[in-house]
Formats: sequence, structure tokens, C-alpha cells
Amino acid sequence: MLVCHCKGLTDRAVRRTVNSGACSVAEVTRSCGAGGICGGCRPAIQEIVDDASAPRTARHPFEGLELSAAR
Repeated sequence: MLVCHCKGLTDRAVRRTVNSGACSVAEVTRSCGAGGICGGCRPAIQEIVDDASAPRTARHPFEGLELSAAR
């Protein structure tokens, strides 16, 4: 998905930048340029940064599902 229209950068490019160590929108902008021209993509960049920093927890694949007894 295209995130930064001004620079033609996709969410994959932004995620690569974040995975390489960028921890904020400003750091993403300094690294790849996304968000540096009009700023319209900054909220989307922030979502990608937040998603990357969210703790990952292991879940059982059936957690939260109600199982009924076989009849």
C-alpha cells in the first residue's frame, strides 16, 4: 500500500525503515524521506511505528473460542 504519495514510498519501505531502527515518525522521515514533504502520511507512519513497538504475545490458536461437545 502506498503510504507516502509525495515520495512514492510503500508501507513495506516504511516498515523496513522501522525494522532497521527508526523509532519515531521523525526518524522515519530522516531515514527514507516519508512524511517530509506535505506530512499527510504522518498518521499512517505513526501507526506503523506503533505497530512495530507493540508487544507481541504468543496465543494458543484456539484461545477465546467456545467449543461445544460433539453430539
